[in-house]
Amino acid sequence: MTLPDRLRLQTQFSPQQLLTDLERLEGSDWISHFVTQNYEGDWEVLPLRGPKGAEHPVMMAYSDPTCEHFEDTPFLKDCPYFRQVLDGFPFELHSVRLMALSPESRIKEHRDHDLSFEDGAIRLHIPIRTSSEVEFILNGSRVDMVEGECWYLRLSDPHSVYNGSPIRRIHMVIDAPVTPSVRKYLTEHVKEN
Repeated sequence: MTLPDRLRLQTQFSPQQLLTDLERLEGSDWISHFVTQNYEGDWEVLPLRGPKGAEHPVMMAYSDPTCEHFEDTPFLKDCPYFRQVLDGFPFELHSVRLMALSPESRIKEHRDHDLSFEDGAIRLHIPIRTSSEVEFILNGSRVDMVEGECWYLRLSDPHSVYNGSPIRRIHMVIDAPVTPSVRKYLTEHVKEN
């Protein structure tokens, strides 16, 4: 089974409830993304789920492809809707992070190797705060995502992001291993455009 490079899923979340939980975390100590050669400006991460036993936020935020055991971080405990969102996926979740891109910041074109359905790992994006002025480019064409939607993106392909808006763009980013449950979910939840 192969998938297109992008799939908008039927799963839809409440934009207002996502923002309510986000507001609980806005004052937290977000971490600058540690792959500094991949961006210009400010790109920050807040881990909601990470490697089991990790105590430092940087280690919680690290998406280690060799890690097999994950757990929720303390940042998730006061966010009931985020918890509901994550509990609603009928498959195992690995890393879950909030990723914020400040105005006028750019994620340079790059590939996240082995981060595709075909390679055994998926990444889902749930926009929490975004704008039509945010340009997410995948394989040379734009992906327009709206708050509360859920998207599978094949990020082993070339992609880049530019935040040309005045707002801090924030997505919930979910990584999961490809299992029979993931295959079933993606097959059943594809939204017809």
